[in-house]
Amino acid sequence: MKNLFKNEQSGRSMVEMLGVLAIIGVLSVGGISGYSKAMAKYKLTKAQDQMAMILINIRTAFASAPSYAGLSKANAIAMNIVPGDMLPSGIGKGSTIKNAFGGDVDIKAAGTGTAANTQFSIEFGGLGKETCASLASSDWGSDGLVSVQINSAAEQKYGTATLPIPPATAISQCSGAGAANKIVWTYY
Repeated sequence: MKNLFKNEQSGRSMVEMLGVLAIIGVLSVGGISGYSKAMAKYKLTKAQDQMAMILINIRTAFASAPSYAGLSKANAIAMNIVPGDMLPSGIGKGSTIKNAFGGDVDIKAAGTGTAANTQFSIEFGGLGKETCASLASSDWGSDGLVSVQINSAAEQKYGTATLPIPPATAISQCSGAGAANKIVWTYY
């Protein structure tokens, strides 16, 4: 026979619930950290892809031209040289180009004197220290690469300096606080 006056309760104690919450908290912090690292790697890869796509598209668009005269940010947008994901206003609209990190991108004809417009430059701004160092020390190949300049440091020219830029040099030159670093690649 059952005792009607005995109260049997089952459930979890407060200490057990706090333990479960602590475990969930630790796992959440680890997950957020892993997610942040994965997003940073994704953006870096995307920025590298954007740079490579712009380079290929410029070379294709000017393959039969004697120079890069007329190449500018506005013309690069109008000629669909810039990938659509870099245009915050949408394809064919606006004059702003943004890299994967949200920094400004500039594209223009380069060269001076008798070599005017025989080169072009691609500038990525708004880069953090680690991103700047990684992009600057990437091997962009020697096929047409004339120089790489990080922030206001001296240009690293192909043939007179080691390209790609050694990681230690890139880290020391990418010293802008926050997302204040920029890289300019010049090609012929």
